[in-house]
Amino acid sequence: MTDNTLETVLRRDRWIVGGAIAILVLLAWAYVLWLANDMDMGGMDMTGFRMIPAGIGIMLPADRPWLAIEFAYVFLMWAVMMVGMMAPSAAPMILMYARVVRQGRAQGRPFAATGWFAAGYLLAWTGFSLGATVLQWAIERAALLDSRMVLDSNLIGAIVLIAAGVYQWTPLKDVCLAQCQSPIGFLMRHGGFRSDPRGCLLLGLRHGGYCVGCCWVLMALLFVGGVMNVLWIALLALLVLVEKVTPVGRWIARAAGIACVVAGAWLVLSPPQG
Repeated sequence: MTDNTLETVLRRDRWIVGGAIAILVLLAWAYVLWLANDMDMGGMDMTGFRMIPAGIGIMLPADRPWLAIEFAYVFLMWAVMMVGMMAPSAAPMILMYARVVRQGRAQGRPFAATGWFAAGYLLAWTGFSLGATVLQWAIERAALLDSRMVLDSNLIGAIVLIAAGVYQWTPLKDVCLAQCQSPIGFLMRHGGFRSDPRGCLLLGLRHGGYCVGCCWVLMALLFVGGVMNVLWIALLALLVLVEKVTPVGRWIARAAGIACVVAGAWLVLSPPQG
């Protein structure tokens, strides 16, 4: 293989990685849309029942304890939804890694495959998804979640909104967002890319951990707007993307924080439902 041919093949790696991310995101959103359509049930009154997010119309009495299969389906829902929401904002870091891998190979300095880094990043959000599943189970057992997977309490919804808004202004948010906004800065602070799969996986896990630290409270807002409310999911995903990839992301995060506090205050003052 000539040098020119090798360079052509290596350049294609970045396009392959970008295409893989795009396909993964599209499949995740297709799954979320499928679940949302199934759980809508044509506007049917679901009082006294809950839907299992399996995409096949499974309903159970609301007071019935969760089964293991229901826990698995809810966990899968959260995990896939996090891929669809978070992978676009991680794409700059993953694509930069793919470029470094290409250049390293061309110079005889091999790095671990890009997939190891991406797997570490997704592993962090998989852990978050497990925690979100347990939280949803606890909220549902406390009879605070309606059939649309929305908090059935204005007061608790307001507390979540205000907490998310305040968090947007905290130093911890600043630190985590800074790590997410600057891929090169993240690498410089953490010793650069790794040549071994284990080290690369752990580096991706660390990057994903900062991403979780940046966005975990925003993800809690899904319980306010509806875990299966596709428009709400898309708006939160867009907010996360804009925060991380635009020069004014920090100010957008703070503006969103103010909006959350105002919305929370309005929810407290609004009249009770029903």
